[in-house]
Amino acid sequence: MTERILPRVMIAAPGSGSGKTMITCGILELLRAKGQPVAFKCGPDYIDPMFHRFVLGIPSRNLDTFFTVPEVTRYLMGRAADSACADMAVIEGVMGYYDGLGGISTRGSSYELSVQTETPVILVVNGRGMSLSLVALIRGFLEMYSDQRIVGVILNRVSGAVCERLAPVIEKQLGVAVVGYVPETTAVSFPGRHLGLLLPEEITCLREQITELAGLLQKTLDMDKLRAIADKAPPLVYDVPFRYQAPPSGIKIALARDEAFCFYYEDNLELFRELGAELVPFSPMRDRQLPEGIAGIYMGGGYPELHAQILSDNRSMQQSIAQAVAAGMPCLAECGAFMYLHEEMEDEDGRSWPMAGVIPGRAEKKGRLVRFGYAQLTSMEETLLGPAGMTLPVHEFHYWDTTCSVGGFVAEKPLTDRTWQCMYQKGSLLAGFPHFYFYGNPEAARYYVEKCRHYNDRIIRR
Repeated sequence: MTERILPRVMIAAPGSGSGKTMITCGILELLRAKGQPVAFKCGPDYIDPMFHRFVLGIPSRNLDTFFTVPEVTRYLMGRAADSACADMAVIEGVMGYYDGLGGISTRGSSYELSVQTETPVILVVNGRGMSLSLVALIRGFLEMYSDQRIVGVILNRVSGAVCERLAPVIEKQLGVAVVGYVPETTAVSFPGRHLGLLLPEEITCLREQITELAGLLQKTLDMDKLRAIADKAPPLVYDVPFRYQAPPSGIKIALARDEAFCFYYEDNLELFRELGAELVPFSPMRDRQLPEGIAGIYMGGGYPELHAQILSDNRSMQQSIAQAVAAGMPCLAECGAFMYLHEEMEDEDGRSWPMAGVIPGRAEKKGRLVRFGYAQLTSMEETLLGPAGMTLPVHEFHYWDTTCSVGGFVAEKPLTDRTWQCMYQKGSLLAGFPHFYFYGNPEAARYYVEKCRHYNDRIIRR
C-alpha cells in the first residue's frame, strides 16, 4: 500500500461550456512555471487531455469512475503522478459537476471522482448576466450532497468590480473561498466541432494564446489560495490492483497515429507496453505500408472524415492493411478506424470515398448524433479480447453509422433496458464504434496481446 503526498485540485463547473478547459490550461501554465504539475481529465474525453499535454509537454490521462473501480482509479492517478515526478495534480471535470449516467445518476460524474480520490474542488461559475443570483447557484451545489468537496469558486465572465463586491458575500454566507475571476476576453478562443474542441494543432497561435491567458489569470486569480486548497488534500492511498507475470518482450504492434487517428487513452497504451508489446506508430495518411516486423494492428478513433481524400488516395497503405488482416494478423479498430476499414466512407460533406475494403459496406454520415454515452459490452463468441461472455465497459460518440452487419457483442445501456448488437468480427479482425478502456477489464488487453504473440510465433515457425 502506498500513501503519496499529492496536492491536488479539481476544476469543475455547473455545466458544459463554462470555461473549464480554458481555465484549466491557464492554471496549468502558471503551475508549470514554478513546478511540475500533472493533469487529468474526468471522463472519456480525448481532446481536452491533448490541450493539457500541449501546455505541460507530458501526457494527460483520463480518470473515469464508470470504467474503473475506486482502487484502480486511485492507482492510475498515483502512478501517473509518480511517473511525472509531479508536485501537484489538476483534474479537469466533465459536464456539470453532478452529471453522470443517464442524466439521473452521479455515477461517472466529476463529483464521484472527487469523492473517490478525496480531491478538493474549485467550481467555475459562469457569471455573465448574474450578480447576487450567483450566490444562490453556488449554494445549490453546496447543499446537493453533504460530501460534495467544493471548497472554492472561480467567477468566470465577470468584471473585477463584480468579483470584488460578491467575494465577501460568497465567503461569509457559503464558507467557500473565492479564488478569483476571469473577465470576458476575445484574446483566447478554443473553437469546436461536432466531437468537441478543435485539436490543439488546428488552433492558430495556440501557444501565444495560452501565454496570454496565463498572464491574465496571474492578475485575476489568487494562485497562493489555489495552492493552499490543493495542499489540504489528504495523502493519496493506493496499491497495485493486479499484477501480471513479466511477459516476454519482442511483440510489435502497429499503432495508427496521425491527424486522422489520434483518439487514444494514454493508460491503454501503457497497459499494452506493460504486457510486453512495443507500439510502433504509423500513419495511414502518409506511410505507404505497415511497419515491418509487426504482429498486430491497433487503430483508434479520430477524424478520418476530415481527411477522406488523402486516406482514399493512399491505396498502398490500404492494401497493406487488407493483406495483413487476410493473413491472420490481429487487428483491433475503434470508431474512426472502423469507418476507414469499410469499402466506402462518406466525408463531412457527404461525398463518398473508397477506403480499405476490409469491412463490407459503407460508413455513412447521418447528420445527427447516432449514439452517445457509456455501455457495457458482452461478447457472444470468442473475440480478440477474450472468450464468449467476457464483459468490457465502453463509450460511444459518433455521427456516422454503418451499413454492414454487426453483432459480435451485445451492448447494454446502463440504467435502461436498451440493448443492441455491435462490433464486426471476422477472422483476426475486431472493429466497431465503441471505444475501449482496458483498465475496465485488463484481461481483454492481455488476451489481445497474446493473440498477437501467437500470430508472431506462427510466422516465425514458417
